[in-house]
Amino acid sequence: MEERKCLVAGGNLLQAHTWKGLLEASGIRVELRGEALLGGVGELPTDMQNVELWVSESELRAAQTQLAGLDVEGPRWQCLQCHEMNEASFELCWHCGAEPSQSHG
Repeated sequence: MEERKCLVAGGNLLQAHTWKGLLEASGIRVELRGEALLGGVGELPTDMQNVELWVSESELRAAQTQLAGLDVEGPRWQCLQCHEMNEASFELCWHCGAEPSQSHG
C-alpha cells in the first residue's frame, strides 16, 4: 500500500470538507482524519484536535497545486511540536522551526 502524506491540518471542518470535495472531483483520493475528535475539544490535548486531509504520496504534488490554484487563504495550522498557531503561508513553525506535518513523517 502506498504511503500517505498530510496535505493540510487545521481546525476548520467545513473548509476541510470543501477542499476534500474539490480534490476528489479532480480525481485525487482524499482521507479526512480527526473529524470524530472535534467533539473532545477542551478535553483532549490540542495536538489531537486537528482535522487533516491526507493524500497518497504520488498525488501530493497535484493536490498541493489544486489547493494553490483555488486562490484562497489556507488554514492556519498548529505546530505538532510546540502547539503554536501559524499562518497558512508559513512553511515552518515560527516558534520552533518544525514542519507542519513533522511528526507524521
